[in-house]
Amino acid sequence: MFSKPPQTGEFERAALPHVNELYRTAFRLLGDGARAEDVVQETYLQAWKSFARFEPGTNCRAWLFKILVNTIHHHRRNWFHLRRVKESEEILEQTAARAAPVPERIAREEILRALGRLPADYRAAVLLADVEEFSYKEIASMLDVPIGTVMSRLSRGRKLLREQLGALARSYGIGPAGKEGGA
Repeated sequence: MFSKPPQTGEFERAALPHVNELYRTAFRLLGDGARAEDVVQETYLQAWKSFARFEPGTNCRAWLFKILVNTIHHHRRNWFHLRRVKESEEILEQTAARAAPVPERIAREEILRALGRLPADYRAAVLLADVEEFSYKEIASMLDVPIGTVMSRLSRGRKLLREQLGALARSYGIGPAGKEGGA
């Protein structure tokens, strides 16, 4: 079954330290704790089965995230019978037009809600780059898209986040006060 028998101790040392990061990302991408747990569990099962092919000294974290992203894509097809729809400017405008109420202080929940409102492809790119701090090349490999697509999704995702959180930031004196007045 295995080309060489997997070593439990090696696997645990290399892979288990990343379980919380994987769960956090799965939860943010799926928005459901139970599904996130299922996906992370399956990610580790797949990693265990493939660990004999893992090259020690390479980036285990990136390898696990690649498995996680592939597992999420597989589950989305099964859960939602995923329909691929090209995003149009109208969809982007509708998404960006949602304005969150301005609280008295920036709440982590508001930022996470804004992130959750991003289209799934943009959310994945922003999470992997800005939260998990993967390189564009690593993200491109994980998502099986060209680096240019990663850069485009990051740019658009960050723009949507700025628009959604702009009023909130301005209420704290962060960023331009407004466009009126010629500033």
